[in-house]
Amino acid sequence: MEGLGGLRNTVRQELVARQLDEQIAARYPVGQRLRILDVGMGQGTQALRLARAGHTITGLEADPEMLKVAREALATEPAGIRERVRLIEGDGRETGVHFLPGSFDVVLCHGVLMYVEEPDAMLAGLARMLAPGGLLSLLVRNADALAMRPGLAGDWSGALAAFESDTYTNRLGLRARADRLDAMTETLAGIAAPLQAWYGVRVFTDNVPNDEGLPPAQELERLLAAEDRAGRTDPYRRVAALLHLCGVRG
Repeated sequence: MEGLGGLRNTVRQELVARQLDEQIAARYPVGQRLRILDVGMGQGTQALRLARAGHTITGLEADPEMLKVAREALATEPAGIRERVRLIEGDGRETGVHFLPGSFDVVLCHGVLMYVEEPDAMLAGLARMLAPGGLLSLLVRNADALAMRPGLAGDWSGALAAFESDTYTNRLGLRARADRLDAMTETLAGIAAPLQAWYGVRVFTDNVPNDEGLPPAQELERLLAAEDRAGRTDPYRRVAALLHLCGVRG
């Protein structure tokens, strides 16, 4: 598991939080309590953050170990927050088994699709969970930038191979897949949740070691400001390790 308090995970979680809050604020009145589904919630970072903001959260996670971590984190929260969170062990490809269509205002699926061999059916299922006008937030590996990580590490063979591939081996040693912005744009249009905004995540810090800790507060603030700016600006966001895609249900 990537160090939860390390720099790489902090950059990912902080940038996604800022971007997600921006998209929610653009679509819902201030103070509206939203029904949010977090599919593949992992350790629950975004779910707990959104629960603290007053929203009702349902977390769906297939990995019992990750679910245990999330439950332990939830147990440390005040009772009012715990009451707003429901955690379910289940597969994101089977949302229809657990929920009725249109049950949620926001559906998150962050860092999951890279492990799903044929994601189109899963994406269609996620879109069906949204009420009209609902927000679908996806975090995917950027297939158009797969050569960046090996290239910046001086692995020239790996970089050359990555230009022709939509798959990669991640830091856990697992084979995973990546998505291209153009293809995802078409897919989201096809499931009636067309792309409304997209961001890059981890333009400058993707190659730091998993165990690298956080710099002093002032430096971290500048680092996050630079990553945030790059994630919103062409051409930088196009070479980010991850893409944060936001579609809206028609």
